[in-house]
Amino acid sequence: MGGEEMIDLRSDTVTKPTEEMRKAMAQAEVGDDVYGEDPTVNELEKLAAKIFGKEDALFVPSGTMGNQVSIMAHTQRGDEVILEANSHIFWYEVGAMAVLSGVMPHPVAGKNGVMDPDDVKKAIRPDNVHFPRTSLITIENTHNRSGGRVIPLENMKEIYSIAKEFGINVHVDGARIFNASVATGIPAKEYARYADSVMFCLSKGLCAPVGSVVVGDSEFIKRARKARKMLGGGMRQAGVLAAAGIIALTKMVDRLKEDHENARFLAMKLREIGYQVNPEDVETNMVILRTDNLRVNASVFLKELEENGVLASSLSDTEIRLVTHKDVSRSQIEDALNVFEKLFRKLS
Repeated sequence: MGGEEMIDLRSDTVTKPTEEMRKAMAQAEVGDDVYGEDPTVNELEKLAAKIFGKEDALFVPSGTMGNQVSIMAHTQRGDEVILEANSHIFWYEVGAMAVLSGVMPHPVAGKNGVMDPDDVKKAIRPDNVHFPRTSLITIENTHNRSGGRVIPLENMKEIYSIAKEFGINVHVDGARIFNASVATGIPAKEYARYADSVMFCLSKGLCAPVGSVVVGDSEFIKRARKARKMLGGGMRQAGVLAAAGIIALTKMVDRLKEDHENARFLAMKLREIGYQVNPEDVETNMVILRTDNLRVNASVFLKELEENGVLASSLSDTEIRLVTHKDVSRSQIEDALNVFEKLFRKLS
């Protein structure tokens, strides 16, 4: 099938900007953001800070850069960072925290991405000349490798309380924090109360073409801005990108509910077909399908899907991730289900 006909369930990163975004980008008022003179970037940053109840914000090209400038701003070389063992920062950011910040990760195994506060407390290094200093704890909400699971607010509150007891900062990789907010009805500002910094993406379910934002207090953002420049992320007339981000925050958050409904529908129908899927695990816009009861592993199954017009991604040899988003309609999901049913008969 041609690329235009493919049903793309690989990720919500494949979303295209809306027509309103494209028009806003074309008409954006711009200036040199490195000089702080881009009015549209400034507007986006003020809006983000207000939504999250923080003093300031920083527009960055990507979520990975947002996480890394945050780590750089919170830590010193030789420090240790506590993070969940399946977190994006640990798995998918090219070892950047070691290379860029000179810090060491201390992975803590969680359940569905949720770290036990007692385990986090035990992972904090005592003051000893032989040990690195624990200077940061990171939390990922929603949790990608756990299938878009929401980290409960109470869990974040407990970990934040422990962190403050030991004088440690907390950073939230909130790439999909608005998915968590829509799923629970808890405002993003409430999640941000239990973090010293939050990074969130504009270019996933919110459909902007480029960009993420980091929020925190003004001194933190000042350090993060310098780190962004060091990494080559000082952009000039970036208002053409920020314009789409403003629409993402003001127009695209509530519609995430539709993605969540489509994901639950997909999960229920896959289970009816006979696939190993638990619809109760679907909290946001991701479905994890296991291939244990098929005669092929995940990579072979993905090839079969692609040959039949459906794109997906794998988390392991036995796990496939399906992500719903704006550019996959309910009717396209039904078309994809026909493919899944055909392949189940063939491969089970």
